[in-house]
Order: sequence, then structure tokens, then C-alpha cells
Amino acid sequence: MSVFLMTFLIALAVSSIGFKKYVWFISIGYGFAIAAIGAFLPLYYGAEDGMLPVMASILLILYGCRLSGFLIYRELKSSTYNRKMQTEIKDGKDMPFAGKCGIWISAALLYACEAAPISFRFENGSDTYGWLIAGMIIMVCGLVLETAADLQKNAAKKINPKRFVDTGLYKIVRCPNYLGEMTFWTGVFISGIGSNIGVWQWIAAVVGYVGIIYVMFGGARRLEMRQNRTYGDDPEYQAYVKKTPIMIPLIPLYSVEKYKWLVA
Repeated sequence: MSVFLMTFLIALAVSSIGFKKYVWFISIGYGFAIAAIGAFLPLYYGAEDGMLPVMASILLILYGCRLSGFLIYRELKSSTYNRKMQTEIKDGKDMPFAGKCGIWISAALLYACEAAPISFRFENGSDTYGWLIAGMIIMVCGLVLETAADLQKNAAKKINPKRFVDTGLYKIVRCPNYLGEMTFWTGVFISGIGSNIGVWQWIAAVVGYVGIIYVMFGGARRLEMRQNRTYGDDPEYQAYVKKTPIMIPLIPLYSVEKYKWLVA
């Protein structure tokens, strides 16, 4: 059985918690699916190709556990957030079972594709570690960035829960946590260079990378629309959004609300 098929089955098993609560397919189930893939790879393959691939898989575990842990904490502790999300995110109660299965399978496939560069490195092996080391450094930067962004936002909201956040990393971009996500998965994609073999492995890696970038911009669009409804009449917020890029530093992209094709 190929490593890709095994990681896909793992992602299916873990993300199936979404049948308990629809949004968990793409939130808590997502993080734990990535962590489970990260744990499976070194257990199945060992360290035959050295410790660097094992360290990359550990970064997947840290990423997944951090993400799902944060989401669980927010769901349990933030009643205000939960009330707001009830109007923002579909609960899936009216979705047919076949529809839920479609979301479940497509999401699990995306998760397997996202982790594919590291999975294929375990499967194929490689004598070239430069790209893997570079990718791991970028992965660490992304993990630190998104963690710092979440901590800074929580701290700011404790001080003034009714105000938008424009301090710390939020002075640089309006969605630094999403920037951290994209940075992490950029590192994962880079880590597979020199190890991916054949057209299909490259297709899986590219689909995973492009897919998660699309999801992040879709998330930024939803957040922008929600913040516009909440803070749109605030002159300080209007000034903030006009001078602060929404996602990528120094790139003058200040809004994605008009891009309706970002429906993730």
C-alpha cells in the first residue's frame, strides 16, 4: 500500500469526528489528522533515512496539536466566540449524509496532499537534504508566527474585547495567523523538493499546497467580511484596513471581500 493511500486513510479516520459536529471536519479534525499523519510516518518507516525526516514529521505533530488544541480551548472557553460563530458557520444539520461524506472525503484528501512532500520523502528517501533543511526552517518560522499571532490576539481581546486588534504582528498584516499557516505549508512544500518522484507525486504536492493557500485566503475573506460588519463604522478601523495589507507584508492587497470565488 502506498504511503499516500495510508495517510489518506488516516486522515479519513481522524477527521471523521466531523460527523459529530460538522465544522470539526475542517477544524479540530484537520489539526489532529495532520498530527496523526506526522506520528504515523516515523512509526511506519523508522529513521532509515536519518533523523531529519523524523524531525519534519515532529513539526507536523506540533502543528496539528497546536491548532486543534487552540480550537478546543477557544470552543470551551469563549462563549462570545461561539455565539458569533453560530451565525457565521453552517451547523450542517440540514446537509444530507451524502453531502457530509463528500466534505469528509475531499477534506481528508486535501490533508493527505498537504503532508505529501514529507510522506514521499519517507517513502522515496533522498541523499539531498538541503531542501528539507530549508523547508524545516520555514516550517518552524510559520509555527512560531501563527502561535505568536494567536497569543497576541488573545491578550489584546482580554484588554478590550470590543475592539479590533491592530497591535504586535497585526500592525504588519491583518491576518498574521493565516500568514503563519501559509508560511508553514510553504516550508512543507519546499521540503519535498529533491524527493518527490514522478508526475503524480508532484501533482499531489502541488494540489495540497495550492489548496491550503486557497483555504487561507478564503478564511481571510470571511474574517474581513465579519470585521467589516462589526467595525465598519469605526474610523480607526477604516484607517487601519486602508494601510495594513490583509495577508502578505509589503504586498498592497488590502481587501479580498470582492473575490467571491474565495468561498472556502
